[in-house]
Amino acid sequence: MGILGHLKTVTRHRALVLKHCVMAGIPLSGLTHDLSKFSPTEFLPGARYYEQGKRSPNEHEREVLGYSAAWMHHKGRNRHHWEYWFDINPASRRYEPVPMPVKYLKESFCDRVAASKIYKGEQYRDSDALDYMISKKEMESLMHPCTACILRKWLTMLAGEGEEKTFAYLRRVGDIRCHPQRCPKCAARTDITFRETTVD
Repeated sequence: MGILGHLKTVTRHRALVLKHCVMAGIPLSGLTHDLSKFSPTEFLPGARYYEQGKRSPNEHEREVLGYSAAWMHHKGRNRHHWEYWFDINPASRRYEPVPMPVKYLKESFCDRVAASKIYKGEQYRDSDALDYMISKKEMESLMHPCTACILRKWLTMLAGEGEEKTFAYLRRVGDIRCHPQRCPKCAARTDITFRETTVD
């Protein structure tokens, strides 16, 4: 078991997310980020399936068991994961994605950037988090279109304009709603309005 290695990886990740959350103007989210990873349900599989910090132990657990109990526990307790934001639509009576509130979407952005830095190490580039999202198109298609649209916009800004400008922008974002004219994925939906306000 890689107890110490996994503990070190989780601790480094949380420290980076905290740094990014402070830069994004949501320091409390950084302090409370991923605390469930220290629960036995998540920590023990994380140590058992640890792979030298090169990828998520959840992926290894999933390959071995066909599912990741640690991940299912984690996604149900951490609102910065888009997988948390599913609920029953009263009209369709089906589980469907709902938009992530801005605070959690900012934390999700910080989480993705920090994870890219941890897993990529010295090879990290500002485009890595965007590249990862692009490579997981099937996941993106399951997200609420507003969440996917805005997260991709922020990751694209990071890739093209760097951390300083992107985090300065995130600090000013006060509210988000999707805009059918700006987001083709939402064009056919009638239940969506858009507002992305910034505080100058």
